Amino acid sequence: MDLTGHLSRRTQPRENSTGFTLVELLVVIAIIGTLVALLLPAVQSARESARRIQCANNLKQLSLALLNYEQGQGALPPCGIVNPRFEKKHQVDIFNPFTGKQFSWIVLILPYLDQQSLYDQFDLDRFLTNQPNQSQSNVFSTVICPSDSATGRMFKLPKPGIGVTFVNVAKGNYAAYVSPFHVDLQYLYPGALVGKPTPLGVIEDGESATLVLSEVRTLDHEQDERGAWSLAYNGASLLAFDMHPEDWWHDHDGTGAGDSYIAENRGPYVANPDSIGETQRPNNQGPNLDTLSNCVEPLAQLSLTEQMPCSQLSPAIDEDKVGVRQYMSAAPRSLHPGGVNAAYLDGHIAFLLDDVDEISMAYRISINDGLGTAN
Repeated sequence: MDLTGHLSRRTQPRENSTGFTLVELLVVIAIIGTLVALLLPAVQSARESARRIQCANNLKQLSLALLNYEQGQGALPPCGIVNPRFEKKHQVDIFNPFTGKQFSWIVLILPYLDQQSLYDQFDLDRFLTNQPNQSQSNVFSTVICPSDSATGRMFKLPKPGIGVTFVNVAKGNYAAYVSPFHVDLQYLYPGALVGKPTPLGVIEDGESATLVLSEVRTLDHEQDERGAWSLAYNGASLLAFDMHPEDWWHDHDGTGAGDSYIAENRGPYVANPDSIGETQRPNNQGPNLDTLSNCVEPLAQLSLTEQMPCSQLSPAIDEDKVGVRQYMSAAPRSLHPGGVNAAYLDGHIAFLLDDVDEISMAYRISINDGLGTAN
């Protein structure tokens, strides 16, 4: 018997190998890639859903803190600590965000957000630009929406005085509606929060029908003030809808005489349908844009690229004209698909679609429209 030949036949490799061929491996990789591609949108959607819920929860906490402030102080907080300017010709107070201590409404409600220690770091007798503890550079989770990337972003707020110096103001993601029209004319056309304490009794439509808060996005640029939570600037902690009012004097008196601002100051806000298509709806892309103190290149192009376009505030205008600077309004913004979270004054949360009815939204912001309904 030839043992050598027998052993030789036994040690030869089998032709029926159990390993993967290259083709089979490529097929498996392709299948795995397809499954990942199918699952990734679902995973991202689930994550965004969780982020949106967290953002809504933050809004609820902020709106409830407003109500707790009202119970403790007898009125809702002012939207900002500034010096109003009395405009002589039109006999009306103008909200000027570039004056006074410049603290926002969020600073004032910190004790009602379990942020007493942060509140104690602010010296309300000093300007926001002159805080010894640099408290304006701090941030806390309730003012951060995880869908945005606001944490760590700062706005460089110019300090008044000789030379150009700045302080860092931390950014967040929530702002209050002060008017259905413009920020500077909020005393004529008020929202729930204006530059002076607001008793709940003057909210004609009731707490459940009055929009008070919504979301804002931030930009990773130190000259963009949007989202600067402790600062009472347009687009930072304040929003206005830019729905122009009807000429109250002309429509109600029929003479066409007199001054519309004075007349409107004595009558309810009436939304002007001519503004449809030009308001600051959620995630608005134009034609009216977020009016900022500094929207120049390259900030203007970056804002446009990020789909949160801005425009430059007009220079300060004469004392005999209405307003501090013209067209001061800003849109609520978020990275949630299709719209933004918003809070009503009673604390309930709603999702405002990008194509929300503009007339309805204007009346939900206004507190002196005289309708007394949810619209």
